[in-house]
Amino acid sequence: MRFKTQIKKVEYNLAMNLQDLKDKTILFLGKSRAFSEEEFASQLEFHHISVTQEINDTVSLIVEGRMMTPYEQNLSEELYALEKYEFMQVAAFEGMLASEIDNDTLLMSLKLSHDKKRLKSFLQNPMIADELFFKLLKMYSWNKEDFFENDDNRDVTAAFISRFYENIERNHNVQYATTGLFHLVSQTKNEELLEAIALLEPTKMHPKLIQALARHEKIPKRVLKKYIKEDNFVAKEAMAYNAKIDKSIIKELAKSQDLLEVLAKNVQLDAEIFALLFEYKTLLASNESLTNEMQKELFSLNNAEVNTILAKNPSLNESLRLELLKLNNAELNAAIYTNPSISKEMLCDAYEDENNHLSLAKNPATPPKLLEAMFHTADEKILDALARNESTPVEVLYQLQLDSRFDRAVKTNAAFGKHIQSENIGWLV
Repeated sequence: MRFKTQIKKVEYNLAMNLQDLKDKTILFLGKSRAFSEEEFASQLEFHHISVTQEINDTVSLIVEGRMMTPYEQNLSEELYALEKYEFMQVAAFEGMLASEIDNDTLLMSLKLSHDKKRLKSFLQNPMIADELFFKLLKMYSWNKEDFFENDDNRDVTAAFISRFYENIERNHNVQYATTGLFHLVSQTKNEELLEAIALLEPTKMHPKLIQALARHEKIPKRVLKKYIKEDNFVAKEAMAYNAKIDKSIIKELAKSQDLLEVLAKNVQLDAEIFALLFEYKTLLASNESLTNEMQKELFSLNNAEVNTILAKNPSLNESLRLELLKLNNAELNAAIYTNPSISKEMLCDAYEDENNHLSLAKNPATPPKLLEAMFHTADEKILDALARNESTPVEVLYQLQLDSRFDRAVKTNAAFGKHIQSENIGWLV
């Protein structure tokens, strides 16, 4: 019987709006959920909706709230059996109330009243839109204390984390720990959310959180400019590792001598930035955003260290790879054949020369059939490399594990660990 009630409620909720209830009365059973009792009453008054806890002839809708008493539960069942009344769950009703909030009116009211209790109540309300939530959050005063240093800050922080945390039900205590904010940063690609975290006053007390924000590929440019204006070196250093930062930000960071080396290795390069950082050519050689022209220019320097780093760069183009091989240098060859971006054809050609086997055994891009073939060698270094290579066939890893010299390497091989977990067989001993 109650199953049918739920179906009816869903159908009715889809068509209902608050205008239908203007100047009418609702029977409210239980307690409000998203709104505080005071705010719930205030919202009903604003929309000219009367409320009663006892049934009478004026009732147009029955709203079932949380924590209904046994008496209220029985009354609800009796009224439903009469088939005279429409029912609605409090979550759906509060959703309608939240959707009708006039943001500007509410913000002005809170600004004039300085009612921190009411502000906090809205911040804890999951029904309000994110747009309003972010505006309200800017009004909240943390009193120069940390996220969980007092009860109010704790409640607001918990509400913030709970609102945006993915799969909060699987980690329901995370909203009461600063790690929850770190998780939010790692989970999200929402620029507005990242900016909101960056602007929270207590964030200043957490350098590692600032680092995580500054290194995020979606952090808004205005947040980075704010960090630069504040001369926040922790943030500026973290930005220098961010390959997605804007060119204007790179130029600002380049004014700091201490950041030039990090910038050369990590930021997105164009001709102007490449020239600006050219003094750090060995670090530039490892930058994966190097264009073919930039790679050729570095190669033309005929610098052994630069060439070796270029050979390890995953973005190295095939023609330059061939040019490096022509130098017939053992160190260069090893760097080239351990580079996972090398083509399968080049790896197969390299296999014909046993001098390349150790490099190939280390390369996860080496075809499994070649890795398996090298298992039959007696070279301990090659076998150790195979034990560590995540592309080595699992059958080979099982065999290598039987040798005490390679047992630890196999057990720390992530691919082998995943295989063991998927088979649910535990470690072989």
